[in-house]
Amino acid sequence: MISVVIQAGGKSVRMGSNKALLPFLGRPLIQRVADRLAGLTDDLLVIAPAEPDLLALGFPVHPDLIPGAGPLGGLLTGLRFARHEAVAVVACDMPFANAALLTEELQILIADNADVVLPVTADLAEPLHALYRRSTCLPAVTAALAGGQRRLVDFHPAVRVIKMRESNTLEPAAFARSFLNLNTPQELADAEQLAVSHPEW
Repeated sequence: MISVVIQAGGKSVRMGSNKALLPFLGRPLIQRVADRLAGLTDDLLVIAPAEPDLLALGFPVHPDLIPGAGPLGGLLTGLRFARHEAVAVVACDMPFANAALLTEELQILIADNADVVLPVTADLAEPLHALYRRSTCLPAVTAALAGGQRRLVDFHPAVRVIKMRESNTLEPAAFARSFLNLNTPQELADAEQLAVSHPEW
């Protein structure tokens, strides 16, 4: 069993409002993400400000332990509150977040004794659809933050990272689609259309 951490603390500047709570096919976007991953875990938590509308959805919500520490601070908070050793971290604006892919990442984490399994597409890292080993990553993230670092990959030199460039279970298009994230109203509308056209996704 793994913990699933949904990061929802971004400012959503280009979207114009809180992405986590935007309706996606009639329900909050974060609810869609959570539902897609619920079968993986008995420990799903959200890292975000404790806004009433978000709390009303019933998720355990944890604000950043270090306010203003950027994405790495959000990862620290997720690792600190996660109950399991393996921690999946995804973004709240990934409507095609993929449970099968995270399961494959977990298998790699165990088989290769990795600390991070990091998907990579066209040399672009995807740390918000990745697997983390809590016992090794938590101290490394803590040390990176103490050194003034803020990016999600800044602690990687201190741990064993396996880069996952393709999937053994997903076709290349499905692998890449898992990381689709939404930053503008048009991207939201386009993703909804994709979800309607391809409900099997």
